[in-house]
Amino acid sequence: MKTNIAFLLAIALATASASASELRIGAATTSITPDKPVALDGHRAMRISNKIESPVTATALALESRDGDKALDAAIIVSCDIVAIRQGIMEKVREKVKPRLPGFDVNKLFLCATHTHNAPVTLEGRYTLPASGVMKPAEYTEFMTTRVAEAVVESWQKRKIGKVGWAQSQAVVAQNRRATYADGTAKMYGATNTANFRGIEGYEDHNLDVLFFWDQQDHLVATAINVPCPSQEAEGGLLLHADFWHPVRQMLRERHGKNLCVLGWAGAGGDQTSRLMYGKAADERMRKLRGLTRLEEVARRIANGWEDAYECAHKDTCSNAVLRHCVKEIELPHRKVTEAEVAEARKEAAKFAKDPAQRWNYRWHQGVVERYESQHASTEGTYKMELHVLRLGDVAIATNEFELFTDYGVQMKARSPAVQTFVIQLATNSGGYLPTERAVRGGGYSAVIQSSRVGPEGGQVLVDRTVKMINELWTAPR
Repeated sequence: MKTNIAFLLAIALATASASASELRIGAATTSITPDKPVALDGHRAMRISNKIESPVTATALALESRDGDKALDAAIIVSCDIVAIRQGIMEKVREKVKPRLPGFDVNKLFLCATHTHNAPVTLEGRYTLPASGVMKPAEYTEFMTTRVAEAVVESWQKRKIGKVGWAQSQAVVAQNRRATYADGTAKMYGATNTANFRGIEGYEDHNLDVLFFWDQQDHLVATAINVPCPSQEAEGGLLLHADFWHPVRQMLRERHGKNLCVLGWAGAGGDQTSRLMYGKAADERMRKLRGLTRLEEVARRIANGWEDAYECAHKDTCSNAVLRHCVKEIELPHRKVTEAEVAEARKEAAKFAKDPAQRWNYRWHQGVVERYESQHASTEGTYKMELHVLRLGDVAIATNEFELFTDYGVQMKARSPAVQTFVIQLATNSGGYLPTERAVRGGGYSAVIQSSRVGPEGGQVLVDRTVKMINELWTAPR
């Protein structure tokens, strides 16, 4: 009898503890659009912007779990309309935030990129830029990181008791962009209307995972949308814009309030695009009948999937969701440079070495030579990556620094104990492509050694470490 009473008391105490915890939510959006022409990132050739097609923005989401006056855990996630979180960006933002939020652990703040290819360059030395008339990368980075830090502080200061909901729908956005051929090779954006075309190389993930955040009055404050595809529908040209995320935000704000904060989270999609590999004529006909551009069509699919998820999510909201946030530095093996690869890289680098206009191409090949020399001298070490894994109720959120091929994201989701698992690529830093073994065999851009600092061996380590950390958040005592 005493044992039963003790057992029931333990359950009652645990229940009381769980119900005593509360989730506090804050969100803020800021423009990171420059007021001068800038070099646009994402292509080999230098491009200088000549028009702002749509604003590029940064949206911060602040989460804190509390038990009365006691803070239990926290996270601030910032989605940025840029190509990648280049080296030094994360550190600058944390540096600017730290003195303004003395009670917040800045290691629990991270940035992620939507991967629009029409956003400013944030790294010096990628291109040889004009001497005047253009905002230099260092100047833009200072401006951008200041704006992001302000949004972070605002989101944290605005946090209030609220509710979270999660749901999954589908939206056909991602298309695997690697065509395979009869000779065993593969090519990104390769032709598919040829006799030697044999198929599309890998899987496409059409699941749309969504988080919804409400205040206590059931007003929708923010939403995070995980699409396993980068926003590269309109890449190219000289227009500065946020790609398909801009019309997505417009559509959702028209329906749910002009101040809705929308975070675009690019899921594992290093081998994906929203641009069609075949069936283009039928798609064009349908768009003309609807009166839509390709950007608007992609946005329509995401917004419709979001509405489908919203219909279910608001029926099952949670005000005391578990929030746990684990941050670890993990080490991944570098992809080894072969003798044949370094010989080819040396030859190609020599072609571009004396031409300032070919700065990008020179660095692309010369980087392989430098990696080989470090490897040969046994000074290369391991690739160190900051991994964030969160538990939010029944949801897991996991980050990585790469343009991560979709197969790895599928492995993480399939092995996760969570009801839904959000994989966010291009977070905290920029690690290049992380291709699969199948892709490396096929070759081509995104799978060759120049594109990839970490290869399939490291990809599997990343999956295993991520799944291990997710499992630990599900087995640790509440």
